[in-house]
Amino acid sequence: MISAPVAVLGAGVSGRAAANLVAHLGGTAVIYDEQGTGEIRSNFRPGDHRMVIVSPGFAPRHAWVVEARSAGLVCLAEVDFASLFWRGAVVAITGTNGKTTLTELLTYALNAAGVDAWSVGNIGAAFSQIVVDRDGGAPDSIAVCEISSFQAEMLRHFRADAAIWTNFAEDHLERHGSMQAYFEAKWRLFERAVGGEVFAGSSVQRAAARFGQSLPDSAVIDTEDPAGDVLLRGTVFEDQPQRENFLLAAAWWRAAGLREPVLYAAAQSFTIGPHRLANVAENAGVTWWNDSKATNFHAVEAALTKFGSQVILIAGGRAKGGDMAGFVERISPRIKQVLLIGETRNILATFLGAAAVPHRVCVDLADAVNAAANLATAGDHVLLSPGFSSLDAFRGYADRGQQFETLVRALAAADPVSL
Repeated sequence: MISAPVAVLGAGVSGRAAANLVAHLGGTAVIYDEQGTGEIRSNFRPGDHRMVIVSPGFAPRHAWVVEARSAGLVCLAEVDFASLFWRGAVVAITGTNGKTTLTELLTYALNAAGVDAWSVGNIGAAFSQIVVDRDGGAPDSIAVCEISSFQAEMLRHFRADAAIWTNFAEDHLERHGSMQAYFEAKWRLFERAVGGEVFAGSSVQRAAARFGQSLPDSAVIDTEDPAGDVLLRGTVFEDQPQRENFLLAAAWWRAAGLREPVLYAAAQSFTIGPHRLANVAENAGVTWWNDSKATNFHAVEAALTKFGSQVILIAGGRAKGGDMAGFVERISPRIKQVLLIGETRNILATFLGAAAVPHRVCVDLADAVNAAANLATAGDHVLLSPGFSSLDAFRGYADRGQQFETLVRALAAADPVSL
């Protein structure tokens, strides 16, 4: 029983789920959000509460979080709070890229093995809501919990029975300020795997050495130059970048004492989520790809490795920090033309111009798709892989990807050469 009203910061998926869990436990929650309307309050009153549950959208330095701590309130991240009431095991997954697919794969494979497993966390199903829906879960249940750096940086009570870190690259510097701070936010997840096992990709090992941390040899999986695996032929995990996810899944799977044939069978039938390097259409010999979930430089670079020829790239959005000049330099050999959208289109144009990379500044996504259609010739690939946040012009990366697919299919319908 929670006796005093609990403040919940954030009216999104995590915040509302946390409020539901508070109610499930017999308490009362008051939701605060800067865009508050109706029952959602926009004027935070720390004096009315003893505990605050913080959604991942609220940074530790946010004025309301600072006020709560200054007033002596207990401040918990949403996943931290939820984990206190989960009776099952937790496998926690983080990484700059790949963490959603790895979370989905492990959950899918565990269910195929007859384990009661649930994907929770940053994947879109708040941990708190699963705790409510499953009434805390059974002792043999497993929460496969995707943890972003925003969620990890405030962890205090969360404990993982195992933690997997896919890779580490430039991202979210608008929040963390530096690569070291971004690394340290994610490293907190490994610190919460007390007594559990940890697994990390090759780039994580290099980052750990750079920032004064170390990993046991047994924890490091060679994810960047793996040998071929005939058992993955024809699956989404046959090649990079998805091969990295399977290697890490297999490392944990073996350590957990589970039968490998079950994992390989799951890989054969596993379907990757939308907006992850998905083939949308082929028209007049031009292939169109939706990789809207690529919201950082590393994801774009990984996507470009799929193509043997130069690509017409649609890129841009809301900046998240990072070395744009370095990004442009790395991708330039793989680019035929860049069509620029979003808030970063003009600054990206400056760097592309300096690197002599062909580019065009577009009014919006529709303009970019039309420009690509006019520019592309048979054999070309048009790739939406923005490298930036979608929140400048879209509700999220899924909205951006859906709009792209709608535009592409409208083009194909108007000229249905070989859809």
